Amino acid sequence: MHPLRAGLVIKNQDLLNEVHACLRPLPVRVVMEQPALGETSHFLNQLEQARVDVLLIDLTRLAEPFEQVARRIKTLSAPPMIVALNDTADPEVILGAIRAGANEFLYPPLEEGLQKALERISSERLKQQTAGRQRGKILGFLSAKGGCGATTIACHVAVELQRATSQQVLLADMDLDTGMVGFLMRTKSQYSIMDAVLNVHRLDLSYWKALVSNGHEHLEVITAPPAVTPRSAVDPDHFRQVLQFLRSAYDWVVLDLGRSASSLAFDVASELDGLYLISTMDLPALHLSKQVVQALTDAGFGRDRLYLVMNRAPKRSDILPGELQRVLGLPVFEFLPNDYPVLYEAYAEGSLLTANSELGKAMAALAMKIAGVKPKEKPKQKLNLSIF
Repeated sequence: MHPLRAGLVIKNQDLLNEVHACLRPLPVRVVMEQPALGETSHFLNQLEQARVDVLLIDLTRLAEPFEQVARRIKTLSAPPMIVALNDTADPEVILGAIRAGANEFLYPPLEEGLQKALERISSERLKQQTAGRQRGKILGFLSAKGGCGATTIACHVAVELQRATSQQVLLADMDLDTGMVGFLMRTKSQYSIMDAVLNVHRLDLSYWKALVSNGHEHLEVITAPPAVTPRSAVDPDHFRQVLQFLRSAYDWVVLDLGRSASSLAFDVASELDGLYLISTMDLPALHLSKQVVQALTDAGFGRDRLYLVMNRAPKRSDILPGELQRVLGLPVFEFLPNDYPVLYEAYAEGSLLTANSELGKAMAALAMKIAGVKPKEKPKQKLNLSIF
């Protein structure tokens, strides 16, 4: 369920208590609450300023006809969807509310009906928000084992994606065990991805913008919490809700998923447009790569969304690409050269790879391949055939 911003106009205390009990476990943030409508223009101004998605309104003690109220609400530039509440299932009241423009009509007990109504409204609002713009893509980078380089590659790919496409890119650290994106990108935000996950009911664009850091060349970054921070179990659905929100806010979302097939990687796999498995040519990494590929495909993750990237590949190898595909059950999407001294020097200086380094060029080529952007052809030099 996509997060919603709700307004409550409920005077009946029993109804109000029941509504609050129903909303508590849902990703719904109450941004406006009052017992009566008040002065009309002021009320409509409140709705617009609070950017209310759904308005729950109590019909039992409404001072004016609901039809007039609904008509005024519909004049707003972005009118909220209306859930009419009543204390009884009076057929005439139900019919009148629907005719007047209510999107839903509910009466006690509210729990099941209100949740289903909000899920329908959430789905509809998400369609409205994403209409007219292409859905963003979410890419996950996962190391077959520690040290294969998923974090390094995710950081460079995020930077190069923004450079190649000039689109909005987010780099998110979802390695909750040893997240290093903040260190490599030199971000200083005190917030992390867990702040969004634990407050998914409050999640909107203004709240999100307070969490992220400005990264490298118009890139936004959200870090993982410090590894020493104690964390309680979090509903995996909250991570998926955050990713669904990010898909509507960015053109590209690059996730560092850490190493091996962690439970979180499996939990969010359904939201990924592509999972890039990072391995090296040593036997332990290849062995674990095969296990990860098998585990993901057994869990229903399509091989068409799974890409194998061989990092620190030697210039000459006894293992041919065809043999790797036969052993791992997956073709190699890209080989990245071994340029560790240059990478180490860049990190020691607090920066990423330069564009003219061998590995820097390879990272840029990988990002362009992912984005489907063709490299610019170098202009051909004209031959001077004059003999003078």
